[in-house]
Amino acid sequence: MDLENIQREIRNQKLDGWLFFDHHLRDPLAYRVLGLPTSTVPTRRWYYMIPAQGEPLGMEHRIERHMLRDLPGERIAYSSWTEQVAALRRLTAGMRRVAMQYSPLCAVPYVSNVDGGTVELVRSVGVEVASSAELIQAFEARWSEAALETHLEAGRRVDRVRAGAFALIHERTRNGAPLQEVEVKNFVREGFAKAGLVTDHGPIVGANANASNPHYEPTEAASAPIRPGDWVLLDMWAKLDKPGAVYYDITWTAFCGDQPTDEMRNVFAVVTGARDAGIHRVKSAIAAGDTLYGYQVDDAVRGFIDSRGYASFFTHRTGHSIGQEVHGNGANMDNLETHDERRVTPWTCFSIEPGVYLPEFGVRSEINMFVGEKEAIVTGEIQREMALL
Repeated sequence: MDLENIQREIRNQKLDGWLFFDHHLRDPLAYRVLGLPTSTVPTRRWYYMIPAQGEPLGMEHRIERHMLRDLPGERIAYSSWTEQVAALRRLTAGMRRVAMQYSPLCAVPYVSNVDGGTVELVRSVGVEVASSAELIQAFEARWSEAALETHLEAGRRVDRVRAGAFALIHERTRNGAPLQEVEVKNFVREGFAKAGLVTDHGPIVGANANASNPHYEPTEAASAPIRPGDWVLLDMWAKLDKPGAVYYDITWTAFCGDQPTDEMRNVFAVVTGARDAGIHRVKSAIAAGDTLYGYQVDDAVRGFIDSRGYASFFTHRTGHSIGQEVHGNGANMDNLETHDERRVTPWTCFSIEPGVYLPEFGVRSEINMFVGEKEAIVTGEIQREMALL
């Protein structure tokens, strides 16, 4: 646990403290921020208060006095509910506003891990409960220089595998040889393994109408053929097979032939134009030193698609935070599924991936953006032209 930096962030956000709570491993974020092991499941509630200044203070049930043993500060023992409330009063003494893993109206569900009853209990001792969403971002979403290097190297390797997958589709469809979506998926997974990459699942390989299902994934039992004249979407994500590595996550699309339809060309132009509008929104704000929020990036991208008449076909957020998990715990580019008011902060990374999903085919174009201190960059190749296979 990095107590000095945690307390600095608490003060920066004008909070009196950060109150951690868990029962039955409900809050994995608490364990990661505090550096606690998850090998033992707590059957009784524990609390741990980090004040803006001074020594932390914990609370454990008497039959589980080991839960916080590796953390600094006194640990209060309790058994009865009256002792628990009294200990909470001591943990929050002199405080007016404390953060917890809570999000008003569950606007950011990724950090909303504390149950409503516990929030009510903490409020009952006279303190205001604020969201820890920005604090979590500071300690979960910020990369180190080493993490950035793993991302960039993963990007180079993933881009090579993606090019190989398109070459496979080109060869098979041009020669009239049979090809299934799942074969391309297996080709990508084998390419990842050979390149020293790992992933949690995927990739998405969708032909025609399957490309309009944002979370489609072919299997041996359910896979469509890829033939000449088909539209293909390939969404793939992976990271280096080493501790601390972070993901690279992209989506490219292609037409199997030389003459895509006018509608395909138009939708591709709309989606890539929206993507570029998002990139511009981020780059210009960071270069100018302006505060940028996740929902504002979504607004820029969604507004572009709306102006071209395809708003109803863009059915998900613009982008997600990226970290050691492909969906990280930083700000998402979202004003659709949630109103994400978290700041886009330095040393974080996220996707920009607008899509238009028509009944016959779907287009998505996904890139990753890394935000530095004074500039933002796209970290890999950008698909500028429709791939003709």
